[in-house]
Amino acid sequence: MAKKTYDLLFKLLLIGDSGVGKTCVLFRFSDDAFNTTFISTIGKTSGQERFHTITTSYYRGAMGIMLVYDITNGKSFENISKWLRNIDEHANEDVERMLLGNKCDMDDKRVVPKGKGEQIAREHGIRFFETSAKANINIEKAFLTLAEDILRKTPVKEPNSENVDISSGGGVTGWKSKCC
Repeated sequence: MAKKTYDLLFKLLLIGDSGVGKTCVLFRFSDDAFNTTFISTIGKTSGQERFHTITTSYYRGAMGIMLVYDITNGKSFENISKWLRNIDEHANEDVERMLLGNKCDMDDKRVVPKGKGEQIAREHGIRFFETSAKANINIEKAFLTLAEDILRKTPVKEPNSENVDISSGGGVTGWKSKCC
């Protein structure tokens, strides 16, 4: 298989409690698909001590981190402060962070008010979006915003003949909404 070449390659992490929809968010962005039958990924056990050394290596070199909670699960929101501490301990100081309140399509089961998400994001100086992988709400916007924020911090190399635009309305051209 031929090695893929990239103009830019960003390492992003999606972190948060088990079941908040991290994998669904990623697959909605990368494949524009939603599947409710995902098998839990290592994130399900990442809070356990025996995986602590594995997860700390995940943070190394990350340029952007999406912290995800479930608006229908108060505990997943309460644990955001723990995830923020993990980032402070293990990630690069200048990593771009973003808070996502996922499953906003389930407003009838909401237990975390949008204002609480906005408040914690404001306190930590990070962006906030409410998203739904299922209903495809703010998924692409969140990823493109994070990519643009990282790009602003990225030292400029010699430009090739094209500008890079990751959005349809200006910014970075030629960006594909695909991952991996």
